[in-house]
Amino acid sequence: MIEQVIAHIDSEQKNSVDRLLDFLRIPSISTDPERKSDVDRCAQWVLDFFKGCGIEAALVETPGHPAVIADSGPAEGGGPTILVYGHFDVQPTGDAKLWDAPAFEPDIRNGRIYARGAADDKGQIFTHMLAAEAWKKTAGKLPIRVRFLIEGEEEIGSPHLGDLIEAHRDRLTCDYVAISDTAKLDDGSPAITYGTKGLIYKEILVFGPKQDLHSGSFGGTVENPGNALAAIIHSLKDADHRVTIPGFYDDVRPVSDEERTGFAKLPFDEGDYQKMCGTSALIGEKGYSTLERRWARPTLDVNGLHGGFTGEGASTIIPARMCAKVSMRIVPDQDPDRISKAFDDAVKAATPPGVRVEINTHANCAAYVGALGTPGMIAAEKAIESGYGKKPVLIREGGSLPILPLFKSVLGADSIMLGFAAPDANIHGPNEFFALSDLLSGTKSAAHLPHYLAATPAPSGRGSG
Repeated sequence: MIEQVIAHIDSEQKNSVDRLLDFLRIPSISTDPERKSDVDRCAQWVLDFFKGCGIEAALVETPGHPAVIADSGPAEGGGPTILVYGHFDVQPTGDAKLWDAPAFEPDIRNGRIYARGAADDKGQIFTHMLAAEAWKKTAGKLPIRVRFLIEGEEEIGSPHLGDLIEAHRDRLTCDYVAISDTAKLDDGSPAITYGTKGLIYKEILVFGPKQDLHSGSFGGTVENPGNALAAIIHSLKDADHRVTIPGFYDDVRPVSDEERTGFAKLPFDEGDYQKMCGTSALIGEKGYSTLERRWARPTLDVNGLHGGFTGEGASTIIPARMCAKVSMRIVPDQDPDRISKAFDDAVKAATPPGVRVEINTHANCAAYVGALGTPGMIAAEKAIESGYGKKPVLIREGGSLPILPLFKSVLGADSIMLGFAAPDANIHGPNEFFALSDLLSGTKSAAHLPHYLAATPAPSGRGSG
């Protein structure tokens, strides 16, 4: 039957593209209160899609934006159940002048669809929706039970997702979670991501004099919050780019010899990577390769600095207040609560007399690493190889997905991340795109996933239909 499903996907290419364009035209910006009605409209669009192809679906309201839960129903042969997760909300457009075409007027050129949300995540989740539709229209059913959870708050940190999963646990029970919200290794290398870093995001506020002071009249007599903040930040890393926070590395899971060998075998060119970054040099923790630092070693970075005088010309002041935004990407076995406290303690210890420091925490989530070699992972590898005609590489990701440890803790299910987007797809930036070839190959991969999973046993019987 899989041959008929793939034939249907091939025959519907133009219609599939046209519908994706309609999906992308909805400005579902979850962070913008004025776009609340558009986010609701996008949720309804997703709901109507599932109902239109005969898959049971419902809109689930939250205190914020809604989500859609869909279910293909029990499968005759049993087997594992997968939960496909994605999101239909998108980032703001940013500076409209940087876009070659309006962000919500999808533009097809050079084999790519350019629009906000094209890769993150509408184009990628749409591949799974199209695959389910193809199974329903050709076979009348899916070979295993496939559930969907597609939310409208991912771009604002999924603040209500935990409560939603707890409240609807029975409707979301599964053996594996399938997610397509990651990227390929490069344009020619489809990938499965099996691990992500955790995230701790801090804001350091340094307060000095009661108001900005004249740097000539008062310089050298009071502590400058700008100088103090620079000293604090400098104290957090050493010359070898290692974080100096006491205990920071105590629980870091080492890069295994197997992973180190696997990373080294990947088709990764440091020169191309440096060129893509547009930087004059690649730097990082001494003793580790670029990919090891990127995927498997913890990091600390300044994300923003503000305060004092930053306008045109000169203003000779000692600022009353300065601020730094700092993020730490942590790896497996590092406890985010423990690292968060250690950071606060280190900043306070490095704060000189004469200023007062406040520290706010904006994000705190653990790292995630899934098991390799499971029936689900093997089925996913076969599915991508069938869809792309090339075996996927297995990679980790330096970014963070708080939903992964959430799914593991609440549903007990490992996540399998099938990346269909190009790594340079301008996600969150201007001219975001999704390749037409990835829409087609991704849909075929998504269609093959239940086909191969149908031949494997459910690992626990939790989600079997």
